[in-house]
Amino acid sequence: MAHITVDDSENLEKAIKRFKRQVEKEGIIREWKKKEFYEKPSTLLNRKKKALRRKLMKKGRKVSDSRLY
Repeated sequence: MAHITVDDSENLEKAIKRFKRQVEKEGIIREWKKKEFYEKPSTLLNRKKKALRRKLMKKGRKVSDSRLY
């Protein structure tokens, strides 16, 4: 959980900005959006397979591109 301490001399806008950065860094909003709606196990599996396929294709392109030089 994101937690910051605000000093009396610190500007409130800076504190909010620091809090937003920390929330983004921890991935709280991304996780919340992912869990906002129920996703069927089959849909989840298909999405993971698709992501893996994309990752492998990208890795394959990088290897073949490096051989050209």
